[in-house]
Amino acid sequence: MIAGVKRERDVDEDEEEEVRVKIGRSHGFEDKRSRHCPYLDTINRSVLDFDFEKLCSISLSHINVYACLICGKYFQGRGQKSHAYIHSVQFTHHVFLNLHTLKFYCLPDNYKIIDSSLEDITYVLKPTFTKQHIAGLDKHGKLYRAYDGTTYLPGIVGLNNIKANDYANVVLQALSNVPPLRNYFLEEDNYCRIRRPPGDIMFLLVQRFGELMRKLWNPRNFKAHVSPHEMLQAVVLCSKKTFQITKQGDAVDFLSWFLNALHGALGGTKKKTSIITKVFQGSMRIFSKKLPHPDLPAEEKEALLLKDEYQEKMSESTFLYLTLDLPTAPLYKDEKEQLIIPQVPLFNILAKFNGNNEKEYKTYKENFLKRFQLTKLPPYLVFCIKRFTKNNFFVEKNPTIVNFPITNVDLREYLTEEAQATEKITTYDLVANIVHDGKPTEGSYRIHVLHHGTGKWYELQDLQVIDILPQMITLSEAYIQKPDLVC
Repeated sequence: MIAGVKRERDVDEDEEEEVRVKIGRSHGFEDKRSRHCPYLDTINRSVLDFDFEKLCSISLSHINVYACLICGKYFQGRGQKSHAYIHSVQFTHHVFLNLHTLKFYCLPDNYKIIDSSLEDITYVLKPTFTKQHIAGLDKHGKLYRAYDGTTYLPGIVGLNNIKANDYANVVLQALSNVPPLRNYFLEEDNYCRIRRPPGDIMFLLVQRFGELMRKLWNPRNFKAHVSPHEMLQAVVLCSKKTFQITKQGDAVDFLSWFLNALHGALGGTKKKTSIITKVFQGSMRIFSKKLPHPDLPAEEKEALLLKDEYQEKMSESTFLYLTLDLPTAPLYKDEKEQLIIPQVPLFNILAKFNGNNEKEYKTYKENFLKRFQLTKLPPYLVFCIKRFTKNNFFVEKNPTIVNFPITNVDLREYLTEEAQATEKITTYDLVANIVHDGKPTEGSYRIHVLHHGTGKWYELQDLQVIDILPQMITLSEAYIQKPDLVC
């Protein structure tokens, strides 16, 4: 009961402060110390890190949390018995920031600090972007200098690998470099008014992804990297621990779940669109034909094939990404006792969608022969190259290198005749390429990203960011690719 009363009082501290300030102003006076705090020079910007969960380092409470701007730690409340107050007295740390209201206070004197020199701190905590700023992001390649002295390109920023979350990092970095998706999330007004049912936690994904996007593109960062800690905590919670920070996951599985989860959280349904479907959703025709069991006698097979159940059926389906199948990798070594790493052109594996190529799909009970043909191309097309094959005992990786062009990938021949007549633009340029290195269960991920402002390619792996020649990208074991329509 006491803790409950204490929290209510903490929550109302800022409201009480506002009332006192308004009363004071109405009587014509304001605390003179507010604009002349003598402790501002004690602020240590090099230790400030707002990427982590906003909870008190002692009580672990999320309510009314303040950041000490001298040591960077988080504490609850600022009343005389609060953790922030005690910290200020014990360590003579005087300047604190309320992480929710973005207001500064001096403790233990407990007065509000008003000083324009602190605006850089609130901007790092909560970056904001104007429409004009967003419109110019892809028009220049200006380098910015962080407070720690390192230079960086906004958007080309390393993400901290907390333990085994690089599979999620590369997907988040790829999505952050898709301009229409990025622009939507940089402006919080685009989604802050979306109403969700009471108790729905999925909207937390939207909020955290927006926050992460604004941090990645912040031109006034204190450091040249970002920790996705809060974003990943939301992923763990909303996926019910299907995806975790401490356990390696599959980038394609995460991408599929994340896009669908964002679509649903933004109010999207099968019929109602969202920014996710506007950017990534295409459609296709699926021609499916049931096959008789292979062990049946020939006469029985022929009889079954005459039945309506075994005739080819056509259905329409939407997609957020296309899965490309690799040819089977060689089992034997060459004469030099080295495994041959085969190569295949991208258009060979794209033939799956030409409407003619058939492939057998097996289930536990039935087998089907399917072929596919595209009916609508999205503005951004995601290719997922199927490298991993799972069975009851282990996961096997196919090392085949896919030879793909960086620019001018024309997909017109994979569209139906009707779609070819209506789709004016069918050519794509690559904007992101996710790579998996090493063994299936122990490997690591990295990503190649095109910076639109400079036209240069960069490789990001955890905190490491290096520039890379476009020719080197095609030599990697690509896993996920994001081409952009060429307008």
